[in-house]
Amino acid sequence: MTKKEMLEIAMEQSAEDIGCSPEDFILDNDVVVAYDPGEDAKSYYEQPIGGVFVSYGSNLVAAATEEIFDITVDYIKRFKFCFCFETPNMYWLNKRLEPLGQTVCFMSEYYLPVPDLLRPLSCPYELRILRQPDFAELYLPEWSNAICEKRKHLDVLGVGAYDGDRLVGLAGCSADAKKMWQIGVDVLPEYRKKGIASAITSRLALEIMERDKVPFYCSAWSNVRSVRNAIKSGFWPAWVELSIRPITEVDKIND
Repeated sequence: MTKKEMLEIAMEQSAEDIGCSPEDFILDNDVVVAYDPGEDAKSYYEQPIGGVFVSYGSNLVAAATEEIFDITVDYIKRFKFCFCFETPNMYWLNKRLEPLGQTVCFMSEYYLPVPDLLRPLSCPYELRILRQPDFAELYLPEWSNAICEKRKHLDVLGVGAYDGDRLVGLAGCSADAKKMWQIGVDVLPEYRKKGIASAITSRLALEIMERDKVPFYCSAWSNVRSVRNAIKSGFWPAWVELSIRPITEVDKIND
């Protein structure tokens, strides 16, 4: 699978996630559509959602519910698309969303592998391939980025780094879409800065691609450690997203 093919699959999936056309992401102009996720939208888009902004670098494609549609149109007309994902412009948006009970929620950057850069990386510890049954006893706080107990049925594959019989690093992937599996990574604090994260991430990405799926990786902009791991593992920044959700739902996250 080439870099271009993986990017096309990602755009097709993003279109399914929000209710637009894949071609919308490569236009020179910004696009606003009614938020209408398809049946095959990524599994982690939990409702209620007021809107989702997506950019693959050429423009901004915004999907919004009827309640905030006009505000969304005004917002992307007022500001350049790449600045719609950051402050101070988001203050303008939030000021108009809050009377409607909505607010900006998640802001994330997503990465796809570069086939020419993706390769097995050395690790000072033994690497083992893990499958769904192997995760049964691993739903613990230290592995909460790699696997998710709430959606354990989607945790399909992993790579563990072992110091003897002790698991010290875990990369897991969830089948969040038909063609795309998301990678999450955890390394025990005392074992960090030893190359474990990049070794298990790159190995898992290769295992995913052998199964004809597209691996993808997500991080917050401010999580520099995670961004460095993505790049070292052979990934590149492919798209960004911003979501709008009810204030009550965001308050639950913050509790």
